Amino acid sequence: MVNQGLEGIVAAQTKLSLVDGERGELIIAGYPIAELAHNATFEETVWLLWNGELPMPDSFRDELASRREISPEAMVVLRAFAKDGADSMDALRAAIGCERVQWRTGASPVLPSRWTGEGACPPLAKFPTIVAAYARLTSGREPIAPRRDLGHAANYLYMLSGEAPDAERVRGLETYLNTVVDHGLNASTFTARVITSTGSDLVSAIVGAVGALKGPLHGGAPGPALDMVFEIGDASRAEEVLRKKIEAGEKLMGFGHRVYKVRDPRADVLAAAAERMFTRGGDMHLYTLARAVEATALRLLEEYKPGRKLQTNVEFYTALLLHGLGLEVPLFTPTFAISRAAGWIAHCLEQRANNRIIRPQSEYIGPTGRTWSSPAYATN
Repeated sequence: MVNQGLEGIVAAQTKLSLVDGERGELIIAGYPIAELAHNATFEETVWLLWNGELPMPDSFRDELASRREISPEAMVVLRAFAKDGADSMDALRAAIGCERVQWRTGASPVLPSRWTGEGACPPLAKFPTIVAAYARLTSGREPIAPRRDLGHAANYLYMLSGEAPDAERVRGLETYLNTVVDHGLNASTFTARVITSTGSDLVSAIVGAVGALKGPLHGGAPGPALDMVFEIGDASRAEEVLRKKIEAGEKLMGFGHRVYKVRDPRADVLAAAAERMFTRGGDMHLYTLARAVEATALRLLEEYKPGRKLQTNVEFYTALLLHGLGLEVPLFTPTFAISRAAGWIAHCLEQRANNRIIRPQSEYIGPTGRTWSSPAYATN
């Protein structure tokens, strides 16, 4: 029996995240996603994933902050890619690949109870610096050096704008980063584990994961979800526009998920974060429009595709929240990578702790029994 896409195949045991598609639950290292996302700093979430428990010592935050500067080689790559107008995920993949982070050969794969991540802090710390630098370069501005006195999320927002963000924006971004930090054996995480299982280095695993995340079926849907809301423009047009899309065979971006058969729990977390942020900002128009579009889309999907259980997924409110934070659409997937890199690294560590090379089999369906004969070539 062939399981296309490895559907239903259990390839690893993990203590990192539990994804229950039937119940619509996501648990990160023991915490329901809503409880963790709304309360933890991103550094605390990283520590939890890498060490399995809290509290986090202040030294971990300091260590992560001290590793943010990127290499001169990475900056040369970013400038060259910006000059060519390359995709931001291509630039991220190339730049992070320039960072020569050493993972000591022969090091014990067992994580001590207070492990700070030998070789793991540098790549995670550099992700926001790379993404922010490239965003500024592509808009004709010079990159801004990171600050060690700001947290991971606050520093990223600072490097994008040059201004220290207020607490509400930081909390909004941290909620997002916490929400998408890990999600079982998704395509990019599985890629990282496969590369790690070969005995390769951490940076190679991360580069491979970035390549997987670039695919539109994995990390590229938040932008189109927001475009759809803007296209509708007014709640009174939602049914007309969405009916035309469905009848034309178009997929409604931000709805449906490979795993979840009910509403994606991350959607509720990000919807609450977006509502709080837009309420504090004083302009609820876009949030109210998005909720109206969502309600109409769910009703029409049930009408046209009954029983398919096409519910709101994480991408719908990702788009709304990141837009509210002032991020442009090209930054959506790289910002996702800033968070998910922590999960990739956690899975690489877990894979190394009990490693066996990941080597599934394939079923051959091609011809057999052929015999070789020298081809007759025409001569002039």
